[in-house]
Amino acid sequence: MSGAAPEITVVIPVYNEEASLAALYARLYPALDALARSYEVIFVNDGSRDRSASLLREQFERRPEVTRVILFAANFGQHRAILAGFAYARGRYVITLDADLQNPPEELPRLVAELDAGHDYVGTIRRQRQDVAWRRWASRFINMLRERTTRIRITDHGCMFRGYGRPIVDAINLCSENNTFVPALAYTFASSPTEIDVRHEDRSAGESKYSMYQLIKLNFDLMTGFSTVPMQLFSAFGFAVSALSLLFGASLVVRRLVYGPNPAEQGLFTLFAIAFLLIGVTLFGLGLLGEYVGRIYEEVRRRPRYIVGAVLERPPAPPP
Repeated sequence: MSGAAPEITVVIPVYNEEASLAALYARLYPALDALARSYEVIFVNDGSRDRSASLLREQFERRPEVTRVILFAANFGQHRAILAGFAYARGRYVITLDADLQNPPEELPRLVAELDAGHDYVGTIRRQRQDVAWRRWASRFINMLRERTTRIRITDHGCMFRGYGRPIVDAINLCSENNTFVPALAYTFASSPTEIDVRHEDRSAGESKYSMYQLIKLNFDLMTGFSTVPMQLFSAFGFAVSALSLLFGASLVVRRLVYGPNPAEQGLFTLFAIAFLLIGVTLFGLGLLGEYVGRIYEEVRRRPRYIVGAVLERPPAPPP
C-alpha cells in the first residue's frame, strides 16, 4: 500500500457474519473518520461459509484507501485470525474488534485516548453484559481460576475489544506458538497495562460462534499455555491423597492386628468410596497431563498457524 504507515489499525476477524457486516460498516468507518487520524481496517475472513467474503470484497472496492482484506483458505479460529491481522498491521496502535457489534465501534476513541496516555495494553470490561446467564457465570469462574493459577490479571478475558501498542504487536509477531490466547500473551509483554469499562450490546444479527466445548478448550489453552500451576496443584493433591491413603491402610492393618477381622465387613463401602475417589483423581490427572502433552504435540509438528488464500489491498504506488 502507498503512503506512510497509518496511526491506527483495526483488526476484525470475520466468520459467517454476513448478516452484521452492513451495520458494522455503517458504524465503524464514521467512528474512525471522526478521529481525524490516519487509519486502516484489516478484515480477516476466517473461512466463512456464507457471503462474508464477497461482502468484504465489495467493501474493499468501496474504501480501498483504508481497507485491507485477508482471506483464509480455511477456518483456523478467531485467535489465529487476529495473529494474521497483527502480521499485516502497520499502525502505531492496533485495536481488535469483533464483527458482531456487541462492542460498539463508537467506543474506539476511548481506547485510542488510553494508548495516547502511554499505556501499551488497553483491556476492556463489558458493562451490563448482554449474554445468557451461564456464560456470565462461567466467565466469572474462569477469571477467578486464572487469577489463582497465573500472573495474568485480566478482569474480562472474554472481551476481544482491546488496544495494543506497536511494541506489543511486534513482540507477539515474534512468537511462533500455534495455540495461544492473544490478550493474555499481550499482557505478558506489557509494561503499562490498563483496563476501561465499555458498553456491551446485543448481537446485531446471527449467533455466537463459540460452543460450550470451544469455550472449555479455549480456557484450557489459557491456563495451560501460561502456567504450570495446574500440574503443580494436581501433584500436591496427589501427594496428599497418597499420604492419606497410606495412613488409612496402616490404620486398617493395626486395627486388624489389635482387634481381629470384622465379620460384618462394615468398612467395605468405605473402601469402595476411597477407590472411586482415587480412580477419579487419576483420570482427571491423566486429562490434565494430556492437555500439556497435546500442546507439545501441536508445537513439534510445526504446522502453519493459518494459510492465507488471498490479500485484498491497494497496490503500492510506483516510485517517482
